Amino acid sequence: MVNTWPCAVPDCYPVHMTQVEIVLRYAAPPTEAVTFALGNTREVYGIRRLCFDREAHTLRLEYDATRLNAAAVVQLVRSAGLQVIEEVQVALPPPAPEAAPAA
Repeated sequence: MVNTWPCAVPDCYPVHMTQVEIVLRYAAPPTEAVTFALGNTREVYGIRRLCFDREAHTLRLEYDATRLNAAAVVQLVRSAGLQVIEEVQVALPPPAPEAAPAA
């Protein structure tokens, strides 16, 4: 698996986890207290990564879907104090072209 995150850290979790990415748009930039509270959400078993895009006002999270669902992740972010506006739909990569049948 290639790590394409803008704030990449080495992968240190087993590969058998169901990794899901969610992108949330927020209203106001996070304060220092909110940033620390969001950092503490990584202590919740299943939250793997957090990455801010301050220009786009989005927060990208990666979590283990065998332990959490999107609603629980959004609730954790909101309880940390970040004003979530919406969940941004992440575009999926285009499907691989089908191989032509051998003649």
